[in-house]
Amino acid sequence: ELVTTLGFRGEALPSIASVARLTIESREADAGEGWRRVVEHGALITDEPAALPPGTRVRVEELFAKVPARRKFLRSARSEYAACLDVVRRLAMARPDIAFTLETVGEAGKRTVLSLQAGEELATRVARIIAHELKDNSVPIELVRETPHGVMRLTGVAGLPTWNRGVADHQYLFVNGRPVKDRLLVGAVRGAYADMLARDRHAVLALFLDLPPQDVDVNVHPAKTEVRFRDSAGVRGFIVSGLRQALATGDRRSAQGPDRGAMARWVSEPVAAAPTAPLLETIFTGRDWSAPQPRLGEAHTTWNAPLAQPGAMPMGRAEEAAPVPAEAQAYPLGIARGQVANTYIVAE
Repeated sequence: ELVTTLGFRGEALPSIASVARLTIESREADAGEGWRRVVEHGALITDEPAALPPGTRVRVEELFAKVPARRKFLRSARSEYAACLDVVRRLAMARPDIAFTLETVGEAGKRTVLSLQAGEELATRVARIIAHELKDNSVPIELVRETPHGVMRLTGVAGLPTWNRGVADHQYLFVNGRPVKDRLLVGAVRGAYADMLARDRHAVLALFLDLPPQDVDVNVHPAKTEVRFRDSAGVRGFIVSGLRQALATGDRRSAQGPDRGAMARWVSEPVAAAPTAPLLETIFTGRDWSAPQPRLGEAHTTWNAPLAQPGAMPMGRAEEAAPVPAEAQAYPLGIARGQVANTYIVAE
């Protein structure tokens, strides 16, 4: 019942070494030298001391190189890369006290995708991983509640309702430092934002729930991505109330990042050149001014025409106004009376 660490499945290393080239390099902080071991497809290749910095490095290469039937069922390189990136992102969020570097090798060579320094603030680490705009469009979460076995704490960063996404791929949930994808927690998040988001929109957030290990079971799923709580209703209510309480402090704010980005992408359209007026000398060139001009004759006749009699009605035809449909006057959405937080319209 008292699982306080993420755990480590040691049997996974020999399984990986049997289908790939596995290199492990490790050195303790107070040791004079480290040790390197290389296993290639189940065969020990190298087992020797090595000059290494403190820590452990595990490198896996040539995965399924000698098992073509299994290699054929691997997903595309892009999909595998996305899965690796998601794992590193979640681990980096859970441990802002540790530095993380993620590099990828492609046709253009090696490229650094993530480079996170140790000791960053939680809000800064989360914003660097999700989006830089999150720092200006979010509220901090900090809530504590007593339980029979200790203290339950909820921390993290929650995006403003006006800063949302069409998919729920930017919702990161952690229980005692373990990244999870639990239905209860996802439902609690949706319930907290229910009155603020449309059904097809999703919040952006990173929540960290810490509670006594007696109150949670992490061995529900082999992948450890699902958990079971002793008091599920209490945990859900704690998350919903914590999120709503934090969002209530930011209800007068609206997202500003997308607006600045739209203005930065504004491109003025080219304006067509104004047509040039003909020169005055070209108007009079080639005309015979000795003969009377026909237009001048017409103007002379118009000037000598008698004026209209006083009180004469102007000639014209009045059109009846088109009838207004009844449904247009029904106000099916009510009559607008005001606006709240520059976001919502109050109708009567």
